[in-house]
Formats: sequence, C-alpha cells, structure tokens
Amino acid sequence: MQRICFRLRVREDKLAEYESRHESVWPEMRDALSAAGWRNYSLFLDDAGNLIGYLECDDFERALTAMEKTDVNARWQEEMAPFFEGLSGRPDEGMVPLREIFHLA
Repeated sequence: MQRICFRLRVREDKLAEYESRHESVWPEMRDALSAAGWRNYSLFLDDAGNLIGYLECDDFERALTAMEKTDVNARWQEEMAPFFEGLSGRPDEGMVPLREIFHLA
C-alpha cells in the first residue's frame, strides 16, 4: 500500500466556492475514485489557499491512470481547474507526491 500526500494552491478569491463544491462531490466521481483504488482520500485547506491531499492506494500511477480513463474525472477536472494557481494543466496532473520521511504505524 502507498500513502500519497500532495500539495496544490487554491486561488484565495475562490476558497469559499472551492470548499462548498466539496460539500457535495458528485456521487459518480466518488464511485469512480473508489473503483480506481483511491482509499482514505482527504483534502485539507487553509485560509491562504494551501491545499494538502492525502490518499492511500495500491499503486498511485495506476490509480491516476484509471481515473484518467473516466468521463466523470475529465468533467470534474475541467470544472475545478479555474480554482488553482500555478498549474499549466489539469489539477490531477499537478498532484506530485511529497516524499514521506516518517510514519508511525
């Protein structure tokens, strides 16, 4: 199992809307994430726009690839792209895992 943590930056003028969009993530998006092997997926956001994501999966590259093949992910990424700073592509393409340096099991 892999534990993945990533960081993105949400535009400060979009924080409230970004947060409200995640209060009701589309059921088909939730189903697609689960089917692609995303487990224990969480997002954390501070008032400055720093977004930290965490998930567990068997193989992160395979989990990303499985999501790339879904229509719902393409629609979700298109809708979410305007919320982010510093990305040249889709938000899911900017999810670069941070290096894990300690884990207490």
